[in-house]
Amino acid sequence: MSNLEAGKPGVVRLATAALVALVVALVVGAFWFTGRGADPASPETLPKNPRVIVISMDGLASYAVTRAQMPVLTRLRTGGASTLNARTAVERTVTLPNHTGMVTGRKIDAAVGGHGVTWNVASARNVRADVPSVFTVIHAAGGQSAVFVGKGKFRMWKRSWPGTIDRFAVEADLPALTDAVLADLGAQRRDLTFFHIAAPDVAGHASGWDSPAYDAAVTASDRALGKVVKAVESDPDLARDTIIVVTADHGGPPGLKDHGDATALVDFQIPFVVWGPGVAARDLYDINPDYTDPGDAQPSYDGPQPVRNAAVANLVTGLLGLDPVPGSQIDLRQDLGVVE
Repeated sequence: MSNLEAGKPGVVRLATAALVALVVALVVGAFWFTGRGADPASPETLPKNPRVIVISMDGLASYAVTRAQMPVLTRLRTGGASTLNARTAVERTVTLPNHTGMVTGRKIDAAVGGHGVTWNVASARNVRADVPSVFTVIHAAGGQSAVFVGKGKFRMWKRSWPGTIDRFAVEADLPALTDAVLADLGAQRRDLTFFHIAAPDVAGHASGWDSPAYDAAVTASDRALGKVVKAVESDPDLARDTIIVVTADHGGPPGLKDHGDATALVDFQIPFVVWGPGVAARDLYDINPDYTDPGDAQPSYDGPQPVRNAAVANLVTGLLGLDPVPGSQIDLRQDLGVVE
């Protein structure tokens, strides 16, 4: 028998071992790449079949979040990825333009590709026909979304993206609106639920930001958030799959009843909180080195960017495993991370 023939069994064993090692490496590598190989309960793993609840607290100033009247949001901040130094749109610090940015991922100014919604009142006007939204992306992928809002001017969304929002409800009474959200969460499996809480803004305009009435509205908003969190945590399916995002459209100056100064820190500084299975309990800027904490400034859209409320749209699409909203400008690369 030749030396070559004598070596065949060893070669076969070596080749077999190499093949097994290669297969194992490919499997492990695939799990590592997708983030799906670990136990779904692991803190490093986002849900395999996610759903997202976005809660916008209209007029919630960042300085109000640190107070004892927001224990639920404080808990979400502590247990999730968050910052109190996120930013509104550069152009305006008012409700409808900023909320439309949240669902389109765009700036406001139409001249630079923004969504063009500059008005902040109920009207017959719509978003331009060539501006899609997170709702249209979800609908095109065969998913479902629901919108629950506290102000009638949001009906513009339903007109602008007809047939793409599966449930649309307007209710000024916060407890009633919260009940509608909870009922829908229990009865339907929406990919996206958008819950707009108007109370802080309504109280701020009526009595002033940082007034006793404003503080009471902030407390009521946190209580509504707590009901949503409780509903999620008490349902195993929701608890396993649900990511909650909490942010605001603007803040407001203590003692005053308007928030329209786009150059004022108290108007453009807002919270941004992401909480749920797999989300890191870290500062958003710490886990996103490509984003820059702006300090007390409101950066332009040029240069290093802060976390903005308009990042909501593509944060949602990214969490759902969908492409970015077409034409979007904020978080277009879906690189606002919420895991380590």
